[in-house]
Amino acid sequence: MANALTTTDFHFNGQKSVYHGKVRDVYNINDDVLVMVATDRISAFDVVLPKGIPFKGQVLNQIAAKFLDATADICPNWKLATPDPMVTVGLKCEGFRVEMIIRSILTGSAWREYKKGVRELCGVRLPDGMRENERFPEPIITPTTKADEGHDMNISKEEIIAQGLVSAEDYAVMEDYTRRIFARGQEIAAKRGLILVDTKYEFGKRDGKVILIDEIHTPDSSRYFYADGYEEKLAKGEPQRQLSKEFVRQWLIEHDFMNEPGQVVPEMTDAYVDSVSDRYIELYEHITGETFNKANVTADIAARIEQNVSSWLSSH
Repeated sequence: MANALTTTDFHFNGQKSVYHGKVRDVYNINDDVLVMVATDRISAFDVVLPKGIPFKGQVLNQIAAKFLDATADICPNWKLATPDPMVTVGLKCEGFRVEMIIRSILTGSAWREYKKGVRELCGVRLPDGMRENERFPEPIITPTTKADEGHDMNISKEEIIAQGLVSAEDYAVMEDYTRRIFARGQEIAAKRGLILVDTKYEFGKRDGKVILIDEIHTPDSSRYFYADGYEEKLAKGEPQRQLSKEFVRQWLIEHDFMNEPGQVVPEMTDAYVDSVSDRYIELYEHITGETFNKANVTADIAARIEQNVSSWLSSH
């Protein structure tokens, strides 16, 4: 089994601080640049699972980099460079405490709420009589507050503005960017035989400008269905074939884990870990149309990253 990078402890020149998230470790360089390391950690139901997934960080980082480049004409973004397969270096921005979630199909948590009878999500009215995995008349934006720990909470556009989380002007810009970046992502996915079902975007501000930050259109932040067979499965009420992290959530649910009191994370065998790694690589190849080249895995991953990032920082 290949190595997985689950912890980092770098000390780069000019480093002011480090933030260890569920999946990413973010190093602040001189309060100007961020070094974001996509580790191989995997989280579900707000819990980091006990084993890392080989190549997952590389998959996420490289997909995000490709989509940031593919949408840069729509919206300015934070990316400066990818000096290592698992690292993006970019501009430090003041992040908004809100995540913009956009959905084109009724599925996942939205379907779980809908099934309970909920007909309004984040201030958006949902039509009656919808089926699981049915398309909305047009994509809906269902923002959440961004929590440091625990669950992000659903919130409406009106509440965001009323609470002063984002100004009305900035929110209008974020909403416009969200719809346009999502449309671009759907176009690219369609060319690859996929449907971009839903995703989340994070925005920040730098020099008075709204800027797209973090990752985009990865299997951790997005859900993809295969276009082939979508209509037939919808008509029959069958589960859709999908490329997203949902398969990990489903595996946990089948093993009686949803991070509720008394529940224990099931054992992750080497075979299961390898199967998750294979699914991530499959998504990479589907969504990019390119063969995935595994970064040198027998070597010390952390040493490779340290060398590549230090080299980039010293030359910029």
